[in-house]
Amino acid sequence: MIEGRDMTGGPVKLRYGLVGGGPGSFIATVHRMSIAMTGAAELAAGCFSRDYEKTKATAAELGIAEDRAYRTFAEMADAEAKRPDKIDFVVIATPNNTHYEAAKAFLEKGFHVSCDKPLVFTVDQAMDLVKTARAAKREFMVTYVYTGYPMVRQAREMVKAGELGELRVVMAEYPQDWLSEKLEDTGAKQAVWRTDPKSAGASCCVGDIGTHIENMVHFVTGLEIESLAAQLDTFVEGRPLDDNAFIWLKYKGGARGNYWPSQVAIGRENGLKFRVYGTKGALEWEQENPNVLKFAPKGEPVRLLTRGNGYLGDHAKRWTRMPSGHPEGLFEAWATIYEAFCNTIRNHAAGAEQHPFEIYPTVVDGARGVKFVNDCVKSSREGAAWIDGSFSG
Repeated sequence: MIEGRDMTGGPVKLRYGLVGGGPGSFIATVHRMSIAMTGAAELAAGCFSRDYEKTKATAAELGIAEDRAYRTFAEMADAEAKRPDKIDFVVIATPNNTHYEAAKAFLEKGFHVSCDKPLVFTVDQAMDLVKTARAAKREFMVTYVYTGYPMVRQAREMVKAGELGELRVVMAEYPQDWLSEKLEDTGAKQAVWRTDPKSAGASCCVGDIGTHIENMVHFVTGLEIESLAAQLDTFVEGRPLDDNAFIWLKYKGGARGNYWPSQVAIGRENGLKFRVYGTKGALEWEQENPNVLKFAPKGEPVRLLTRGNGYLGDHAKRWTRMPSGHPEGLFEAWATIYEAFCNTIRNHAAGAEQHPFEIYPTVVDGARGVKFVNDCVKSSREGAAWIDGSFSG
């Protein structure tokens, strides 16, 4: 499918399939709209629900042929692998408990994979997917989408260039308030599965949003965790999983960190934020104001760097879609990682090297996040004990 060009001289669109995204789905719609924004791929197949009637209804709504609306993801992987017009990659947008089996099924049939985070339940499952993807020589993206913002990429470039000097302290947080009451008792789909250990795994708050903090800090700073101590709390009575956490970190090389994810922080909506302090300067960025990066060079006035300006680095410029003063947001960040992923799939097929701008969160990043979540749970169960937090992928 990925060879050839369309009638305008541009590359032919990739085809993708979707697992999840039936009635009431939120995140699958975001996947679809973001991919559409790139213009790089079109939806061609799906297993949208465990209920086949719902799958067929969703397929009809989305214009998918009935013979490409599948009862199970295993059936979909097998059938698509045999088609001359098979999909190029699959998007897995389901609760956490199905990620491992679905991703493995498609990898083993030779498909590239995009999967929601957290990647899987256990470190063993995560490392098995790393091994399987490498053996199959398939691209595998995990949707840590906030790394797609241009000013996050600007921060990464500045840290790598040494503009902050030696890193000393990282403070990062992700407060929300949407689970401050027992929303799962109302039947709200997004709350029900996230607070259920059978669907979400060992953690709600750390697994759902704390893992975004870990990935963001690693993406921007390159710091590797040496050890950590975590206290996971459940403030809403009767909830089996955590809804707040405090995490302390020691990084290899001597830097220190402090993370706070919370889903019971009244008045906070989607407050992912990081502050990085080095010997030469500091950076600060927040997801709810994503077009601005605060830079404080030592001994100089604080500077507000804004998206779309000529003084930014090449990585930020590459992923800027609108002129300065025209806000870009979450859909553009999603589109960034999907465009990089699709371009890499094309390069993969052509035997070309990956362009340095075409970076996206990989299965290794997903596995690192799984270990982080499990380490936090382990530490908390041991009374916030310091434990080995290192990762080798």
